Amino acid sequence: MGKHLLKLSDLHTDEIIAILDRAQMFCQGIDIPNFSDKIACNLFFEPSTRTQYSFNVAEEKLGMRVISFNPAASSLNKSESFYDTVKTFDSFGVDAIVIRHKVNEYYNELLGHIDAAILNGGDGTGNHPTQSLLDLLTIRQEFGSFAGLKCVIAGDIVHSRVAHTNYEVMRRLGMEVVTAGPAEFLEDSLESEDFDHAVKTADIVMMLRIQRERHAASMSMSGEEFHRAYGLTVEREKTMKDRAIIMHPAPVNRDVELADCLMECDRARIFKQMQNGVFVRMAVLERAVKR
Repeated sequence: MGKHLLKLSDLHTDEIIAILDRAQMFCQGIDIPNFSDKIACNLFFEPSTRTQYSFNVAEEKLGMRVISFNPAASSLNKSESFYDTVKTFDSFGVDAIVIRHKVNEYYNELLGHIDAAILNGGDGTGNHPTQSLLDLLTIRQEFGSFAGLKCVIAGDIVHSRVAHTNYEVMRRLGMEVVTAGPAEFLEDSLESEDFDHAVKTADIVMMLRIQRERHAASMSMSGEEFHRAYGLTVEREKTMKDRAIIMHPAPVNRDVELADCLMECDRARIFKQMQNGVFVRMAVLERAVKR
């Protein structure tokens, strides 16, 4: 796939570690390149705060010029296709295009037709490579390595591109990964475990938002009921291992999947993840445009 970053399963573990190493250098302010001759274009066809704007900050830190796309004010409202929209920006001669779209593997129709590097900012319920990379960077900063660590990913698994991407890559890196949550949110192909047991035995408790916008029907329980049964409550947090940490890709539904008071507790690394997102996205942008 060369300069593109579409899904982490395309990358060998050595390539993943190299990206994390580079991101850590950026975190420490070491050897930051200047790409003032490069133009990045951010095409977000779905709402985003952290991914879109951390890519924007990463681009600015690398000295790149940035084009941000507003779907609501574009020719999509004149029935222009997704392909033609992306091809238009590619025709302008931009160097990197960051795309988020609701369709799984949207990039398949672009490959071979787009000259710019394509960086996947999230495709449907399929892949979210830079989120997983920032999660991995945060975990490595905490524990030093991956092998032997246990991570429970809990919540709306079936609709989560974060869960799908992390489950695959974490296992390749030698971690034990299990999922937990209501039966309607789990997938048979992914190993699951009783939530309370997983919380007590995991090194990383990664909570997920209930993605109501992707649900075909209403969830069978209220937010309050979900919090009692499958949320990280104050009581459950007290059963976690001494060095265990709390993670969440955000946005967070406070007091649903995670108790409000745990968002910034000593165990929480949620805002650290966001900070690391800038450095990871700097690393993948460098990989995409450096020649």
